[in-house]
Parts: sequence; C-alpha cells; structure tokens
Amino acid sequence: MSIEVVRDYYGRILQTSADLKTDACCTSGGMPDYLTEALSNVHDEVLAKFYGCGLVLPEAVEGTRVLDLGCGSGRDVYALAQLVGATGEVVGVDMTDEQLHVAEKHVEWHQDRFGYPRANTRFLKGYIEKLSDLNLKPASFDLVVSNCVVNLSPDKGAVLRGALELLKPGGEIYFADVYADRRLDDDIKEHPVLLGECLGGALYWNDFLQLARQSGFTDPRLVSARPLEVNDSSIIEKIGAARFVSATYRLFRIDEMEAGCENYGQTAIYLGGIANHYNVFHLDADRAFPRGQVVPVSGNTQRILSTSRFRQHFELIGNCSRHYGVFPGGGAKDPIEMAYGEATTAAVEPINSTCC
Repeated sequence: MSIEVVRDYYGRILQTSADLKTDACCTSGGMPDYLTEALSNVHDEVLAKFYGCGLVLPEAVEGTRVLDLGCGSGRDVYALAQLVGATGEVVGVDMTDEQLHVAEKHVEWHQDRFGYPRANTRFLKGYIEKLSDLNLKPASFDLVVSNCVVNLSPDKGAVLRGALELLKPGGEIYFADVYADRRLDDDIKEHPVLLGECLGGALYWNDFLQLARQSGFTDPRLVSARPLEVNDSSIIEKIGAARFVSATYRLFRIDEMEAGCENYGQTAIYLGGIANHYNVFHLDADRAFPRGQVVPVSGNTQRILSTSRFRQHFELIGNCSRHYGVFPGGGAKDPIEMAYGEATTAAVEPINSTCC
C-alpha cells in the first residue's frame, strides 16, 4: 500500500465528494438533530471536501481534548469543536497539504461562528502511523477519532498503538472505517482507485478484532454497521464476491479488561445527564441503558462505565469478588451480519439486552 497513492488521490484527484465512485466515503442519513445542527455551522468548502464513511461524534465530550486522525478538510474537527465547547480542544492530523490548506484557512471563521473567545481547534501535518513525531504529550487526550482513514494506512497496528499512547487511562478511540467480509486478494489491495475509495485497504473484520487486541484494546465494541453500495461496473468486476461495510467501533484504554465477557452478577443504572441522551444511553450495538433501569452487565462493561468519562452518569452495583461464568450473550458481534442481515436496524436503535 502506497502512502503517495493515497495522498495523490485525496489531494489532487478528488476535488469534492461528488468525485467518489462508491458510497464508502459518505455519511448515511438519519443523524440526530443536534448533529445536523452542528454540521450546519461548518463552512461549505470544508463540507464539500468531506470523505468520511460515518459519524465520529460520540457522547459526553464537553470539555474534553480530542485528536482526529486523518482529519482532511476538518469537517469532524469543527463539528466536535462545538460539542467539546470553548473549554475543550480538537486537534486534527493529516498528511495532505491540499486538505490541510482548506482546514486551516477557516479556523477564525469557525471561531467567530461558534462565538468562542479563542479558537479551540488546530491542525498538524503528519502521518497517523508516526504520531510520536508530532510532539504530542502521551496520555493527554480523552478521545481519538477517525473517519474512514485507518483503512488507508499501510501500518494499521502502528496507528492503533500510537493512539493508545496518547489516550488518558479510560480514554477511547471512536472511529468509523471500512471492513470486508474476507481477506482481500493483492490485486484489490494494490488497485489505486479501490485503495483511494477505501475498499482496497479494508481489513477482514475478524482480523481487525485480533489487531485491536494485539495493540492493547482488549474488548473492541461495535457501535453500528451499514452495507456499502458499489455502482461502478469496473469496480464491481474487480472486487468480485467481496462485501464491504462501514462500521463504527469504540476501543477503550483500560488495562484491567478481560479477554472474554465474564459474569460477576454486576448491574448498572443510567442516571441520565448525558447531553442529547437523556432517556437512554447506547454504549454499543448490544448495550442500551434506559434511564433508571437496572441492567445486568459483564465485568468488562462495568470496568468501562467505572473508568471512562461516563462514570458520573451511572450507579454501579457489585464487584468482581464472585464469578458466575460466561456472561450471557457475550462475544464479538459480526458487522457484516449486522449490516446485511436483520440486525441492521440495531445500528440506529440498539435495544436493551443481556449481552455483555
């Protein structure tokens, strides 16, 4: 995989999102009103050069410090800047001069639009595989986000390990990317258009889970998944029977996480208070917490809720002193099944369940 090919595709070949040949790099509709409002405050030129595949605007981010890997023209940076507020900060990293030029020239415009006394955004040129070269302080970010960029990297493990180093304990990576239902042939991986369209670099989803765990993220959580449509006949012929999804995962930096979902008889009660999620909070595609309801949780979920920025919003009951075996319904969820099967609707409205 060539970094030069990717940089050329996003810097020179693509001028706007209308130049894309698939819907891999397009956000699906149906987003909540507060996110629609946030995006309405982003400059039109920034929006025109957006090539992400999902929404990477997670919950409870007010006052946090966020790093956007492969920020492009800055759409998600400027949307997040409104959610973190004047006391938070969003830092964008990208390797493409043309994209960074668009992002940087609108910093003051967005500061005025948001009514902030100072700009809470900044942009750095760099490679997401070499985050240590950017002189960012280790363990200084609450969140790392990325929107359809990790698949473009020739060293995805280096991206995840670098992000882990920059996260505070209890912090998370919340990112959307493209995944395949199989390991792809080399002619697909090396095709410049397929690579630029986020298909050539897509990992087989099960390989991604293994890579995430090897990189220090023990319990990856699938948030949502949608199928990708390919309408260009030459691309359809090239990819053959392979199927692709856009999936969003959240990965937490929590050292005590276990490899499996274990049952300790613990429960959690959502107290409310997360902005725009007053009555129910969805941790991932299987775990929903209606406000005031006692919900059984696994040991890992208890650790996430007790260690992350969500702690103040939950009453947590029980500890790990007594083990009751495997948590009912535990196990990694298949994003391909979710996107193409009946479970697709869970990406929009996850339901409360006994999963971990």
